Amino acid sequence: MRMRKLDQRCNLSTVKDGRGIILTFFPEKPIVEFNLLFTKAGETRGFHYHEEFDEYALIASGHGVYVEKGEDGKEYFLKVAMGDCVYFPRGTPHTLYALVDMRAVAMLTKKWDDCKRPIVKVEEEERIEKPYPF
Repeated sequence: MRMRKLDQRCNLSTVKDGRGIILTFFPEKPIVEFNLLFTKAGETRGFHYHEEFDEYALIASGHGVYVEKGEDGKEYFLKVAMGDCVYFPRGTPHTLYALVDMRAVAMLTKKWDDCKRPIVKVEEEERIEKPYPF
């Protein structure tokens, strides 16, 4: 499985001051664009991959499951909820299945409009079927 969650760091002084918490993530590659995504409960984003950039997805609200189509043809699942950040290396086929309404921030290592083909959809017969069995 190539997709993975990034570790969160927290400066404890942001908790102790009583106002809340600040979580910090350190991406491995520079981010040059970010997008706010809204996905309705029960919907998927469709299996796709990106040939020219890596993608980070920070879950801003809700929870769901990312599914990766592995190089071995198997499907791998990663549960996500608010505060999780997931990394997808370029060429990693993935989709999101929203269990409830979700908001996420997708962060890219290359600008979408600078790509010849920013998204490649996986063939229809390989796409996720609803309802998904989990």
